[in-house]
Amino acid sequence: MALVRSVTFTALVVVALVLQTSVFSHLALAGVVPNLVLLLVVAMAIARGPEAAAVLGLLAGLALDLMPPADHVAGRWALALVVVGYLAGRVRSDAGSSAVAAVVTVAACSFVGTSVFALTGLVLGDGGVTVAAVLKVVPVSVGYDVLVTPVVLPLALAVLRRLEATRVAW
Repeated sequence: MALVRSVTFTALVVVALVLQTSVFSHLALAGVVPNLVLLLVVAMAIARGPEAAAVLGLLAGLALDLMPPADHVAGRWALALVVVGYLAGRVRSDAGSSAVAAVVTVAACSFVGTSVFALTGLVLGDGGVTVAAVLKVVPVSVGYDVLVTPVVLPLALAVLRRLEATRVAW
């Protein structure tokens, strides 16, 4: 059963990565696409808690860092998604209780994740990252993530909860 869960988690991450970097790249606003990987980490946090979400955040973040057309220092998204997974997992009982709480959680996590990613770029001197660019990109990113939340989060939660129910039945 653990193998089925691992394969399913891997498949979810791969689908999110491919959609985020290929399909949604054509719908970019100010160079920003919806962060489907972040939404998947939030869904994991709601379904399984902070530890599982932080681990998924680390692994999915590293994959996102290394996925072309990445042009930044590897590890920035991994750090941001670990923080997002942990924070979202800490509020999971509230976030899982209503749609409004889930959207607020996604908005907060999107803000935190994008900010951590941007601030690490500033600290590391990553090219093209300026305070003006950060102030422009963060609100667009949060808005885009909130916009796709009603579609992505329920699907991811349904898959993760089904896996959890299957695990409990065994």
